[in-house]
Amino acid sequence: MQQSSDSIYTFQFGLVCLSSFLFSASFNMLIPELPAYLTAMGGAEYKGFIIALFTLTAGISRPFSGKLTDTIGRVPVMAVGSLVCFLCGFLYPMLTTVAGFLFLRLIHGFSTGFKPTATAAYVADLVPVNRWGEAMGVHGVCFSTGLAIGPAIGSLITDHFDINILFYCSSLFALLSIVILANMKETLPNKEKFKFSHLKINRKDIVEWKVIPAVIIIFMTYISYGAILTVISDWSKALGTSNKGLFFMVFTLTSLLIRFVAGKASDKYGRPVILKFSLVLLAASTLWIALADSSFMLMSASALYGVATGMLSPTATAWTVDLSDPHHRGKAMATMYIALEAGIGLGALLAGWLFIDDLAMIPVTFYACTGITLMALVYLQFIYKPLSLKPEQLLK
Repeated sequence: MQQSSDSIYTFQFGLVCLSSFLFSASFNMLIPELPAYLTAMGGAEYKGFIIALFTLTAGISRPFSGKLTDTIGRVPVMAVGSLVCFLCGFLYPMLTTVAGFLFLRLIHGFSTGFKPTATAAYVADLVPVNRWGEAMGVHGVCFSTGLAIGPAIGSLITDHFDINILFYCSSLFALLSIVILANMKETLPNKEKFKFSHLKINRKDIVEWKVIPAVIIIFMTYISYGAILTVISDWSKALGTSNKGLFFMVFTLTSLLIRFVAGKASDKYGRPVILKFSLVLLAASTLWIALADSSFMLMSASALYGVATGMLSPTATAWTVDLSDPHHRGKAMATMYIALEAGIGLGALLAGWLFIDDLAMIPVTFYACTGITLMALVYLQFIYKPLSLKPEQLLK
């Protein structure tokens, strides 16, 4: 793997961060508007499937993207992810039935099944081992900035234009991401030309067992994110927030600066300390969301949720890299993202099943999320003893 000697701030690192920003803004600008869009088509009872179908295909595609990342290269796999976003943006205005919409959500999920897997491996290739946490934090800032700006842009566009304009803008952002990828150098040595045999997956290609401890934490903590994606727009509106993307913007913006600090701290003090603290904050934030009775209280909970996820995300990603085999880094990242998507999908289904347009059930949803997060903390504190090791020890 190619790695720079000291600094993480190289031209190639800057390009991958910019591409990730555009990619995350592309698919996330749609999220706040899709529940109302689906309801207008007569599919209110399928709101939970907006995220669940997206994450289903993302999870299914992970073993393929992991294997391809380790064989044909990081850059081509990233390009496939952005290309799917580009195409789906043009197809939403054409498929205007509930069934057509749900089919597109299924296809759209391939985008996040491919690009983040290859991107995480690409970043790990570029960066010195002792700065993985910091690099994941910096890259996370760029990705999260797209997540934050996307929903706000999406709500702004639909307030002034037809929703089809929003879909076309999503395609434009994805296209710009592809243009940037065209200027990035491949980091995988001895890459192979694509062959259809690369798409043949067996059991050993699906899961990187060395990273299972990190996978457990990631799965349990992202259940709350799936619930947020599904019902927070309705909860925001019920509590008096007119811009349904504001919650996403607040929590993502508060996560930005903390990612710099958390990444460096996990490099210095070890992943367990940061993970445990972030789990406590995450549980507190979902409990706060459940108890919110005003827009201000909900936005405060959003800010706390952003701090928690801003600490947890780069630390958990760096921990996954710590535990992985360098020659199977793509598979390790794919395993991590399978867990992430499974958590989001389960959270979305749980929220959709409990909610079904009954606002009284939203607090119940987040009480459940709080309990699941505390279970992750119990696992980390009492069950997985080797987590007391520092990153440099885990690498031995």
